[in-house]
Amino acid sequence: MQSGSVFGWPVRVYWEDTDAGGIVFYANHLKFFERARTEWLRSLGVAQGALRESAGGIFVVSETSVRYLAPARLDDELLVTAQLEKAGRASLIIAQQARRGATVLAEGTIRIGWVDAQTLRPGRIPDAILEVLENS
Repeated sequence: MQSGSVFGWPVRVYWEDTDAGGIVFYANHLKFFERARTEWLRSLGVAQGALRESAGGIFVVSETSVRYLAPARLDDELLVTAQLEKAGRASLIIAQQARRGATVLAEGTIRIGWVDAQTLRPGRIPDAILEVLENS
């Protein structure tokens, strides 16, 4: 399954996000991506905190790939996007970007897998969640 809808989440760059050179520390892009993915799922009615209680499972990051194309700096206003690239029975691949206006600063893909909340063993994503993603 593939989806064309792109979710965007605004992020402001603070001092704590920057390195000694005054640009966003590379690992902080992963934090920005995490926030955008979480808010994307929340916008679809999939609150990750409630998944443990309602479905007995959680999503965990199993793979990342990020390309850094241009720096972000203090006080920049970014738009961080999340777009479902592929959904399988046990994992999702989400394409993400951090943009400043029309300029793409970082882009990548994140694979999140479904695991049992107690055992952390891989499992199948509940059909109800896959349905929500298919209809988004």
